[in-house]
Amino acid sequence: MFKANNQPGLFSFETQLLDNEQQRLLEKTPEKAFHDLIFTNINENDYKDLFSENGSRPNAAVNILVSALILKERKSWSYDELMASILSDMRTKMALGLPSIDCKPFSRATIFNFQNRLSNYEQENGINLLEKTFDSLTASQLKKLKIKTDIQRSDSGLISSNIRKYSRIQLLIEVLLRLSRLFDDSDKDILSSRIRPYGKLGSQKYVYGLKSSDLTHELKKLGELYCAIYQHVKTKYSGTGEFRVFKRAYNEHFTVIDGEAKAKDSKGLNSSMLQSPDDEDATYRKKREQESKGYTINATETANPENDIQLVTDIAVNKNNIDDSKILEDRTDKIIEKTPDLEELHTDGGYGSEGVDKKMEDNNITLITTAVRGRESKVEKTITQNPENEQQYTVKCPYQTVRSEPTKKRN
Repeated sequence: MFKANNQPGLFSFETQLLDNEQQRLLEKTPEKAFHDLIFTNINENDYKDLFSENGSRPNAAVNILVSALILKERKSWSYDELMASILSDMRTKMALGLPSIDCKPFSRATIFNFQNRLSNYEQENGINLLEKTFDSLTASQLKKLKIKTDIQRSDSGLISSNIRKYSRIQLLIEVLLRLSRLFDDSDKDILSSRIRPYGKLGSQKYVYGLKSSDLTHELKKLGELYCAIYQHVKTKYSGTGEFRVFKRAYNEHFTVIDGEAKAKDSKGLNSSMLQSPDDEDATYRKKREQESKGYTINATETANPENDIQLVTDIAVNKNNIDDSKILEDRTDKIIEKTPDLEELHTDGGYGSEGVDKKMEDNNITLITTAVRGRESKVEKTITQNPENEQQYTVKCPYQTVRSEPTKKRN
């Protein structure tokens, strides 16, 4: 049952246990600022739908749970370190608005269940509640801290998923073994003899025993087994996650011709294919010689030099095989919605594209990139500022000279 955490205790541990000097020092900590800027501004009602409407046991305080997750990532803590800090560190207690020195607001199981509810809610409704909280907090902080948002910058980075790196054959075996754990006795009687060699060693040790010359035959054998299993159990286990992953691997790695599964050529495999049974959304990308299986995070932050501090205004997580330019093109409307006075956006050369240029032009935003995508020019080009008009530029190449034309906001 949902219950908002809006009834603070009559006394707090600061006034109960600390002397004036200790209270003064605590007031100057980053945790005090966290409490005032983050904890007190979390709208708990946004999370109401996560909990039962029946008269069940009240939920743990949502603003404490959300703040704890934010603080955990901000401090790069493990869950054990988070729990230890909540129990023993007065600064953490202040950050989370705990009413007493001995307050234990939640258990490990509670915070894990809360994260599962967040994930399930997003899958079912397409709404990321933590992102909603981030946007709300950002809006209030921009206003409270008087941060200018007319100039911003975007950049991206790769996030590795916490998954094992699988070879093609090892992945197919691992997916197969996980599905086989669901088999009832009748399925095992029919299929166990063909699966047993893999299950006896496990996917990793089985692959270690293969020679390069064995790989083609092994793929053929796996194709035959996948085909047989699919035909035998496709109706019985179709509603399970294990079968969903199995079916995806089957379709991605094999083509069925005249009832026989043929392994696809390795050249036909792509970065969007399943990388691990533990993370169905992870993709593969190689960026600047860095290999990654996981996601890409794109962050936009304020960049006006007049600001005392800069603040992140937008975060987007995508599959890591999506180009930076496509992410920016799709995300621009959201960024403008949150910061409508955006006039100038700085990026690196990876964001340049015709689609991005059009999106920026349509919204009167000046895009400034550190480099230009494409082949190196074979002729010299120069861009100079006109001494008579600092807002106008001249672009010159061996065949022509062109002056920039003014628009509503820029040249």
